[in-house]
Amino acid sequence: MAQNHNLTAKDQFAVLKRLIKYTFPFKGIIALAFLMLSISTVASIATPYLVKVFIDDYLTPQVFPESDMTLLIIVFFTIQVIGAITTYWNVYLFQYLAFKVIQQLRIDAFDKIGQLGMRYFDKEPGGSIVSRLTNDTEAIVEMFIGVFASFLMAIFMVISSYVMMFILDFKLALMALIFVPVIILVLALYRKYSAIYFSQARQLLSDLNAKLAESIEGMRIIQVFNQEKRLQREFNDINDEHYEFNMKTVRIDGLLLRPAISMISVFAVIMILSYFGILSFSGGVTAGVVFAFVQYMERFFEPINQVSQNLNVLQQALVSASRVFKLIDNDMVEPKQLERKDYHISEGKVEFKNVTFSYDGKNDVLKDISFTANPGETVALVGHTGSGKSSIINLFMRFYEFHQGDILIDNQSIKEIPKNDLKHNIGLVLQDAFIFYGTITSNITLYHPTMTFEKVREAAEFVNADQFINKLPGKYDHQVIEKGSAFSSGERQLLAFARTIASDPKILILDEATANIDSETEAQIQMSLEKMRKGRTTLAIAHRLSTIQDANQILVLNKGEIVERGTHDELIKEKGIYHKMYLLQNG
Repeated sequence: MAQNHNLTAKDQFAVLKRLIKYTFPFKGIIALAFLMLSISTVASIATPYLVKVFIDDYLTPQVFPESDMTLLIIVFFTIQVIGAITTYWNVYLFQYLAFKVIQQLRIDAFDKIGQLGMRYFDKEPGGSIVSRLTNDTEAIVEMFIGVFASFLMAIFMVISSYVMMFILDFKLALMALIFVPVIILVLALYRKYSAIYFSQARQLLSDLNAKLAESIEGMRIIQVFNQEKRLQREFNDINDEHYEFNMKTVRIDGLLLRPAISMISVFAVIMILSYFGILSFSGGVTAGVVFAFVQYMERFFEPINQVSQNLNVLQQALVSASRVFKLIDNDMVEPKQLERKDYHISEGKVEFKNVTFSYDGKNDVLKDISFTANPGETVALVGHTGSGKSSIINLFMRFYEFHQGDILIDNQSIKEIPKNDLKHNIGLVLQDAFIFYGTITSNITLYHPTMTFEKVREAAEFVNADQFINKLPGKYDHQVIEKGSAFSSGERQLLAFARTIASDPKILILDEATANIDSETEAQIQMSLEKMRKGRTTLAIAHRLSTIQDANQILVLNKGEIVERGTHDELIKEKGIYHKMYLLQNG
């Protein structure tokens, strides 16, 4: 179901004001666009007046001096050509401005995604995030192209038309002002009700994208468990609701936009013709004046009509922009480093001191965790699902902020170590290795600016990944498809090992690195892991106890607490939880 994110008039104005700030770097473009708009408006306004001159001065008296006619025709066509050229450049410049603004807006939004902490991604569906950077920003483009330009043109045209109407007939121009409050009332009513429908429609579109992304990502599971019909029902429910809100916007558009404004313009034309009809009895009006006044009245209402037609685009854009700005303003950022410049990782000693942590601020998932991993040692974390193993790694990797206790590296608080130094000296290998679209080389270097190909090859050889890389067409330049799905789990894991070793970290984090590896590949993976761990402090989460029997210290976790600690042999002798786990895994 869509959440209600209605924008008040104040909210809409704030969003619009913030969007306009994105145009400030392009003041020269805006000035040139305004100049083109002014000239094209003057050309449009001059046309009825020239026709009025022709009707009253030449057509009515049936006098056609050749020189005057030639001059009038030249002036008329010159104005039309100038109007056409300036209109083209006006449209071009406003579209250029729109794409530049959206380009920067997308950059800002994507930059913010990189700064957000894991808390945000735990709560926000991936499809919803994608929707904000694609559908929502595209709606803003339409606003700049369809609304911004037409609104400015309307201002120029309405003012110019009114000036010309006052010149032609002062009293009638004053009478025409009575329609302005009516138009303002219609537009205010439209803004009030359409904002509600557009907001809900955009949220439902975001929900559609989220459901679509989830379905594509989990298609194997969906088909294995015969969930196609359930997913189809859920998708159809959201799609139907999205359709209903879109139809509500169509109905309110049909009622309060062009039909209402057109009806007002019809009454205005009737009033003008009636007025001039009465004047004609006294002979106080000419055909040219009538023609020009009707033309200017049409030029007065037509821009308003165009603006009203684009109000739905404006409403969609403001709702979309508010969603993008909500992402940019989100305060769920990754933990900040205090960064003392004299703090650097040199040996790799890791120490947890009385660390307590909660994801929601209510339920502690870690309780008073304390242990030390000396340089070069391996500390293994074991325990049942939900015992807190991954939470320890999440805190150590600074994915989440903790407020009780401290984590030290080389006797320095992890919060005070410069971010670059921290990331460079900690290597993480996850259970599911993520492989990027690109080449083998780019997946190992991750586009590190100074890493040489020799370093890449050495890293691959070190973890025995070169054996399968050299069999690939193109070898290290082999094109990797999305997520590396053409590779086996073992091959993807070896690439992840090579990526980690290439950066030469002092501390190694292994998050169940062999959990998804088949028995045949496991031996090769274990050889690579042993080579990687030598000389490095290692924190390893393991389900297979056979992979961590040589660890210097094994920590057994249960409900967020360390309940047992020691070497493999020591824990076997204790005959506690670890002993039971070991017996279960060995039949």
